[in-house]
Amino acid sequence: DSFKQKENMLFLLQHFRGRKNRCYKLAVRSVRRAFVRSTKARREKKRFLRTLWITRIEAASLEHGLKYPAFISNLLKSQVELNRKVLADLAIYEPKTFKSLAALAQRRRQEGFLAALGDGKEPEGVFSRVVHHH
Repeated sequence: DSFKQKENMLFLLQHFRGRKNRCYKLAVRSVRRAFVRSTKARREKKRFLRTLWITRIEAASLEHGLKYPAFISNLLKSQVELNRKVLADLAIYEPKTFKSLAALAQRRRQEGFLAALGDGKEPEGVFSRVVHHH
């Protein structure tokens, strides 16, 4: 029913300003444009939130002496599988928990450095990056 369709369209535009919420021809254009914008905004919202989470995690990890890439990679090596949203929430609402995660990442990083330096524990015939001069 066309009357119901027009009524529905004008109902969607009650909050619009000017003639757009009264004239059907302008209303149709405005609704179409609004739906397209809302579709694009849903995509952009995901990008925006991810960058926001990364910024928050980066700021919190710098407080504990770790850069963001090192923090994330060492958490992954430690098999901590928390996503960025949860990490950002922990950084804001649970700073002690985040501090312990940062300490875990720092410890993992130190272990990696020690393994790279080589303590003379390499098996026979394995070359490390560090050359020992006798």
